[in-house]
Amino acid sequence: MTGFGAGAATVGGEHVEVEVRVVNHRFCEVKARLPRELSALEPALLAQVRGRLARGAVDVYVRRTTKDGESAAAVDVVLAREYAAAARKVGEALGLSGGPSLEFLLNADGVLRLEQRLPDLAATGEAVQAAASEAMAKVEAMRVREGRALAEDIEKRIDRIGVLVEEIRKLGPASVEDFRRRLTHRMAELASSALGPERIAIEVALMADRMDVAEEISRIDSHLLQLRGGLAGDEPTGRQLDFLVQEIHREVNTLGSKSQSAAIGARVVDLKAEVERIREQVQNVL
Repeated sequence: MTGFGAGAATVGGEHVEVEVRVVNHRFCEVKARLPRELSALEPALLAQVRGRLARGAVDVYVRRTTKDGESAAAVDVVLAREYAAAARKVGEALGLSGGPSLEFLLNADGVLRLEQRLPDLAATGEAVQAAASEAMAKVEAMRVREGRALAEDIEKRIDRIGVLVEEIRKLGPASVEDFRRRLTHRMAELASSALGPERIAIEVALMADRMDVAEEISRIDSHLLQLRGGLAGDEPTGRQLDFLVQEIHREVNTLGSKSQSAAIGARVVDLKAEVERIREQVQNVL
């Protein structure tokens, strides 16, 4: 499931802002982007986010606000003297009077630079943890809302599958009887004496055994019940639901291979469509 959350915190004068963005993924992959001076805080931040998410591709962005007076100008006086001496030497060689100007020296490479004081990592780390916690709470709230909508959609599709399975259950005996009628009619057309009433009864019995889908329907019923239980629980069940949907799909394929009835075949097609839609939705469940 997707999610977005932002948080901010200030500790000991250190102010940070954290954004967390989550998109669907089978596993939990977290990437953090912090300012270079805060790179030492990355392991703790990754552990914090992974501790609250089971699945998803997660991007975490951290921004630190620079305080007034945190940047200061630094002058390399020794380097400036060397520049001045070199400039005077060139002037003497060319017969030029006067020395280098102050502006020239300050613009010379490396003489004047801005230095940023290092942050207080203890205070900044505490602020990052607090801001990330706030952001994650918003992500979780958003994912809960999305999860409820997903669960409602999956429940409707489970209901639809249940209806189709029940129709197949009722059509089973009728399909066997239809096979018996078609076989009898065919034998009558061929005027064949090779298959008498007893032999036809045996063939029908064998076909009925091959067409029996009671076991597959029973397993589908069980899997649907477990799907409902997984949706109703509070624990992460995405992988379990994914497995159950795969099993339902396998049983539906078996139903289709056993079917000799156009009516059952049509319902198997509908079943496959509903199972595939659930499979897509389950990929977004934690």
